[in-house]
Order: sequence, then structure tokens, then C-alpha cells
Amino acid sequence: MIQGNRTVTDVAPDPDHADCRKVSRVLARVGDKWSVLVVMLLGDGPRRFNEIRRMIGGISQRMLTLTLRGLERDGMVTRTIYPTIPPRVEYALTAQGRSLREPVRALGEWALANMDAIDAAQAAFDAKQP
Repeated sequence: MIQGNRTVTDVAPDPDHADCRKVSRVLARVGDKWSVLVVMLLGDGPRRFNEIRRMIGGISQRMLTLTLRGLERDGMVTRTIYPTIPPRVEYALTAQGRSLREPVRALGEWALANMDAIDAAQAAFDAKQP
């Protein structure tokens, strides 16, 4: 995008600008560790709440509920209630949620590829601290 005779990438972003705040909110949702795991799990097809919870070690019922609600609110996940006794509820990715899988996978691959270098940098930093 061009602003005057400079591209947007030539201009330092203004953190108070509305677009920066919007992007920050989206990144906070999709970059959250629980959201990333839920998106990747639901990429294989719809799942029930307890199935998701069992597959994600360490997530509490409350945190999974909040994560699924947030992803549903953002249009990434659908919640379908089937009229059985007891009611069966399934969560599935929307088209928008499925489009997030590739960037999430790429970020995960980057993290794996750079994990040793990050561990070494952290150890070097920590060694310098008093």
C-alpha cells in the first residue's frame, strides 16, 4: 500500500492506529497457545468437547470453554448441537478457521527448526544475568 510516495512498509507502524489495534486483537486470539492447538486438532474434522480436552494435555475445562467460545465468536469454529439425549455438541473449523491451519503449521515448523538456537540464546542471556 502507498502513503504519499512511500509504501506502508517504509513507515514505522503507529501502535495507536486503529488497524494496529485490530491486528493485535486478531493475533492475540490466533497466536494463543490453546487456540493454536484447537485449530490444529479440529483440522482433522469435527470433535466433541471432551475429546478435544483429552487430546490437549494440561488444558482446564474452563480454558477450553473460553478458547472455543473465542474462536466461535471470531468465526473460526462452529458449534453444532444435535438433539439427542443427552445433547451431543461438536466443534468444527469454518472455512476461515481452515485457512488458518497453514500459517499455524508454518509457525510451528519455524519454532521446531529454531528451538535449539533459541534455547542457546536464552542460556547465554541467563548466564550473563547477576
